[in-house]
Amino acid sequence: MTEQRIPLTPVPPLRRIYRSDVRAARRRLTGRIRKTPVFHTAVPGPGGPIPVTLKLEYLQHGGTFKVRGSYNALLSERVCPEHVVIASGGNAGIAAALAAAGMGKTCTVVVPESAPHTKVAAMWSHGAEVRWHGTTYAEAYEHACEITAERGALQLHAYDLPAVVAGAGVIELEIEEQVRGRPPILVAVGGGGLIGGIAAAGGRRREIVGVEPEGIPTLNSALAAGKPVDVEVSSITADALGASRIGEIALDVTRRYGVRSALVTDDAITDARDYLWREFRIVVELSGAVALAAILSGAYVPREGERPVVVLCGANTELPVL
Repeated sequence: MTEQRIPLTPVPPLRRIYRSDVRAARRRLTGRIRKTPVFHTAVPGPGGPIPVTLKLEYLQHGGTFKVRGSYNALLSERVCPEHVVIASGGNAGIAAALAAAGMGKTCTVVVPESAPHTKVAAMWSHGAEVRWHGTTYAEAYEHACEITAERGALQLHAYDLPAVVAGAGVIELEIEEQVRGRPPILVAVGGGGLIGGIAAAGGRRREIVGVEPEGIPTLNSALAAGKPVDVEVSSITADALGASRIGEIALDVTRRYGVRSALVTDDAITDARDYLWREFRIVVELSGAVALAAILSGAYVPREGERPVVVLCGANTELPVL
């Protein structure tokens, strides 16, 4: 599943996201989302054990950080329509369905034929109407736009909507309260909603590192080009991190605050997910293990005395794949 950026027509001016937006999102989200816990431990690195703090965001409602952004987007509307529409083959659809149900609204998720059955079933479980359309995310997105216009609905974007990005950034504010000092935070990158929000909240107060599969280097390529660019999607994490380009909001934030990218192989991602299960009985989807893969594989090496924070961002997987 590929969730590439599909610009609207006409293209609205870029809405920049700041720490103040994230703080406002935290106020809105009070009582709606879980403040997920952290777990201090050590993991094996190429040179020996490395102290880390795991942010257990996979324990969030719906098994995904995206619920934060979906709720914030709905709560940000002065007059929110009774129907919500989103195109997604994965966690964004689950999050939109859950948030809509939590606010007594109806939701339609348009999914491409490649959408994983487990994630579609989760959308159904939260009361969403699921429509299959096309073989690609682009085709599903186009149909979602048509439904939005027909029903006068609110359309959400999986990662390139200001309120969605700001909602995800609340994770960083929680980490500030849970972890002493300002250690680096490692975050998986797909379309950039998560890292954009965390970087906006952290600003230049701490180092933020975006970790990407080598086969989907959306942030890495955009930082090198100075603008969002299309990349070929070729990774085992494509069902969750399958954006073909970084979101414009996320790129703006990451360039402003000096966020850098670390690349990891599919083998390293699989090893990290297996390690979490074997050592801690933590079950995450492959995208949820991407950030940890950077430390286990040596793609990211903490400075001496540092205990980086690793965000485990999603749990929507099928147990048999383990």
